[in-house]
Amino acid sequence: MKNLRVLAVAAMLGLGPVAVAQQAETPLSYYLPAEVSYNSSIPTPKDILGYNVGEWHASHDQLAMYMRQMANLSDRITITEYARTHENRPLYLLTITSPKNHQNLEQIKQKHRQLSDPSASGKLNIKEMPAVVWMGYSVHGNEPSGSNASLLAVYHLAAAQGPEIDKLLDETIILIDPSINPDGMNRFASWVNSHRSKNLITDPNSAEFDEAWPRGRTNHYWFDLNRDWLPLQHPESKGRLAKFHEWKPNVLTDHHEMGTNATFFFQPGIPSRNNPLTPENNFKLTQKIGTFHAKALDKIGSFYYTEESYDDFYYGKGSTYPDVNGSVGILFEQASSRGHAQESVNGVLTFPFTIRNQFTTTLSTLEAVQAMREELLAHQRDFYKQVQNESKKASTKAYVFGSELDRARAFHLAEIIKQHQIEVYRPKESFKINNFTYTPENAYIIPTDQPQYRLIEAMFERRTTFQDSLFYDISAWTFPLAFDLDHAALSSRNFKSSQLGQKVEDLKLPEGEVVGGKSDYAYTFEWHGYYAPRALNQLMDRGINTRVATDKFTTAEGKKYDYGTILIPVAGQSVNAEALHQIMQEVAQQNALKVYAMNTGFNPLGIKLGSPMVLSLKQPKVMMLIGDGVNSYDAGEAWHLMDDRFGMRPVLIKTNDFNRSEISKYNVVVMAEGSYSNISKDKLRNWVLQGGTVVGMGTAAKWLSDNGIGNITFTKSEPDTAAQKAYADMANSEGAQVIGGAIFETKLDLTHPLAYGYTDEQLPIFRSNTLFMERSKSPYANPVMYTANPLMAGYISKPNLQKVKNTAAVDVSTIGAGKVIAMPDNPNFRAFWYGTNKLFLNSIFFGQIISGNSARAEEAH
Repeated sequence: MKNLRVLAVAAMLGLGPVAVAQQAETPLSYYLPAEVSYNSSIPTPKDILGYNVGEWHASHDQLAMYMRQMANLSDRITITEYARTHENRPLYLLTITSPKNHQNLEQIKQKHRQLSDPSASGKLNIKEMPAVVWMGYSVHGNEPSGSNASLLAVYHLAAAQGPEIDKLLDETIILIDPSINPDGMNRFASWVNSHRSKNLITDPNSAEFDEAWPRGRTNHYWFDLNRDWLPLQHPESKGRLAKFHEWKPNVLTDHHEMGTNATFFFQPGIPSRNNPLTPENNFKLTQKIGTFHAKALDKIGSFYYTEESYDDFYYGKGSTYPDVNGSVGILFEQASSRGHAQESVNGVLTFPFTIRNQFTTTLSTLEAVQAMREELLAHQRDFYKQVQNESKKASTKAYVFGSELDRARAFHLAEIIKQHQIEVYRPKESFKINNFTYTPENAYIIPTDQPQYRLIEAMFERRTTFQDSLFYDISAWTFPLAFDLDHAALSSRNFKSSQLGQKVEDLKLPEGEVVGGKSDYAYTFEWHGYYAPRALNQLMDRGINTRVATDKFTTAEGKKYDYGTILIPVAGQSVNAEALHQIMQEVAQQNALKVYAMNTGFNPLGIKLGSPMVLSLKQPKVMMLIGDGVNSYDAGEAWHLMDDRFGMRPVLIKTNDFNRSEISKYNVVVMAEGSYSNISKDKLRNWVLQGGTVVGMGTAAKWLSDNGIGNITFTKSEPDTAAQKAYADMANSEGAQVIGGAIFETKLDLTHPLAYGYTDEQLPIFRSNTLFMERSKSPYANPVMYTANPLMAGYISKPNLQKVKNTAAVDVSTIGAGKVIAMPDNPNFRAFWYGTNKLFLNSIFFGQIISGNSARAEEAH
C-alpha cells in the first residue's frame, strides 16, 4: 500500500493515476523542514485535533479551537477576534513574533504606521524596525489547502527552535488570518468529509468532488469575498480592513486554489495587466520575492509557473489592494484536489500535497520578508513620499459628491471611503458646480492631498484606455457612478482648502422625521430616498394600507411631490390615528426619510389624493429561484439586498423543486442570471398570465425570451467569417470581445414606474455580458435605454460598443394580467452598485401597477 507521500511524488512527477487504498497517515515530517527542531512541549495539530493535517478537512470550529489553544500555549502568539460572519462564526487574527516584541507591540505598531506619514517617516531608522507580513488563507471556502496549511504555519512558528527562528521572530511581525471565509470553509469541509470513503476514491466523477449548489467558494450570501476589499459590503471584509490599516503590512499573501489539472502559480501576474496606479517597484519586489518561492518549490520538486496568468488591476482583490497601500500583495494558486485525493493529468493529486505547497510558500515568504526587510520597509516609506509629491502636483485637488433628495446613498459612499483611511469633510459653505448645489448637509468633499491619494484616484477615476484588453476581473468601478450621485472633480480654479468644513469623524445615517406632527387624514413620503422601499415594506408588514401616486402634485404650501410618492391614509387602517403616527415616526427614523403629515387631499396643482392616478399596492410575495443552473453570485446579491438590507422575506425555491411547488401564493418571481431548463415554462407562463410579475436578469431574461415568456428580442451574434487567423492569437482575440465589467450611460423615462425615485434622466449601469436587447416597438415599453455614446468607464471592444448603443437596458412585457421585466444587466452587482438597486426594487414593488399599454403586449394563449 502506497502512503500519501509516494502518491504526492507520483503526482508531482506526472506519473499516471495511482489507485488509492485506505489512507495512510501523513506524518508532520512530510510537511516540515527537516533541518528544524521543534519544542516537544508544544502540541502538534494531531495532539489537539485528533488527526493528522490533511487526513480530514478541518472544519472552521476545529481550526478556531486550534488557534485559540496555540495562543494560550505559546508566548509567541496572541489572538484577536476581528469580526463575526453572517452565520456568527468568529474571524481571528493571530499576531506571532518574539516575546520581546510582544511586550512592545503597540509601540512597534505605532512606529510602523509612521512609514505612511512623510512628515515622520524620514526620522525612522528602518535598520532597526521589524517588517510586518500578513498571511491570509482561503478566502474561497472550497479552496481549503490554505486554511489547512495555516495549522502547520502556526505550529511551526510556535514550536520551531534555534537561532534562525529566533532571528525571524525578532525581525518580523507575522499576522495570520487562518480562515478569511469561515462560512464557506465550513460548508465545503462538511461536504467533502461526509462524502469521503474509508478507501479513498480518486475518480473525478465521485460525489466528493461535486459539491452541492451554491458550493463552498462564497460566504453566507454567496458573495466572493475576494472581490470585497474595496466595496466593503460584508462584516468579514470590514473587520479585516480595519486590522489591515491598523498594521499596514509590508507584504500580504493570499492563498488560493485553481483547477485540478494545473500546478502552482505565484505572482507577479501578467505584466501588461497591472493597474497603472501601482508603482513599478512593486512589480520588481514581487519578482524578487518570487525567486524565494521558486527555490523552495524546486527543493521539494513541485512544478510551478509565474507571470503567465492573473493580473493586478482590480483593487478589490486581496492580493491587489495592498499594492495601492504601499504594501506588496502576493497571490498563490495551488491546483486543487477538491477533496482528499483526485486523479489529474499529473497523476493523483492529494490533499496533503496541496497543503505542503501552501505551507512551503508560507515559509519562503517569511524567508523573503526577512531577507528583504529593509528594502520592503523602504518601499513603503518611499511609496507615501511619492504619493505626497504626486498629490501636490495633481490637477484634481478634491472630489465632491452628494445628493439633495437621497442623503442615505451619499452617506453610504462616505462610509466606505472612511473605512479606507481616507479623510472626508463636509463643505464649509454651499457652492454650485454643473447645475448642482453642494451644501454642508447634502455633500462630502474628499481632498486629494492626503496619504491615500492613489486609492482616492482608483475609486473616482473614469479610465477608458488600457494597455491590455484582457482583464481577470472588472475594468471599472467608479464609485460615484456606482452610487449614481452628483459629483465633480475640483481643480485649483474651483477648490481651495478653505472650502473644507467639518472633518467627518463620527459618520451616522441621516435622521428621518415626520414633518407636521400627527395627521388625522394621511401621510406621504417620496420615493427618492434609498430606503423608501424598506419603509414601504415595513408598513406592509404591519398591515398598513398603502398607495402610490402615478403623477405629480403640489400642495397648497408649495411642496412638490414627484412620481412614485407613497400615500398612507389614516382612515380605514387596522390601527388608530395615534398608533399610525407612532408607526410613521419609527419608519421615518429607521429609513432616513421625511414623512409629511397631510391635512387635506385637495392640491392646487396636479392630482388630488383621491385621484384614480393614486393606486393601491399589494405587498410583494417574492419567490426567488435558486439551485442548479442559477448563478449563485447574482442570486446571492439579490437575496442579500432583499433580506439583509431591505428586510424583505424572499422565499428561496430550488429550480428542481419548482415544478412540484404551489406557486399561487407568490406574486413576484425573481430569476437571477442562469439557465432554467429544468423548470416548467408552461407553469411559469400560466402563473404570469394570472397576474404575476417575473423579473429576469442576464441570461434569465434570454431564457424567458427563448421560451416565449414575454415579447423580448435579443440581437443575434454575427459569425466571424474570416478565412484564417493565427491560432496563437485565439485566446487574446476572443478575450478582447468579453465585457468583463464596465460602466455605461443609460437614459430613463422618469414617468415610468420602474424609474420612480430617480430625478436625473442619466443613469450609470454596470454591464458584464454581451447580451444586447432590442428596443420594443412600443415606445412606452423602453423605460431604460442605452444612449448613443454610452461608455463612461472601463473597457469594451469597438464592435461591442457599436452593438450596445441605443439598445434597451430594461424591457417590460405584458402577458395576460401579468408582467415580464427583463434586465440584461445585474442591477445589484456586488452589493455596492447602490445606484441601480432601485430599478430592481421598483420591479418588485411597482411591476403590479405597470399599465399594459406601457409594455410590449402579448396575446394570452
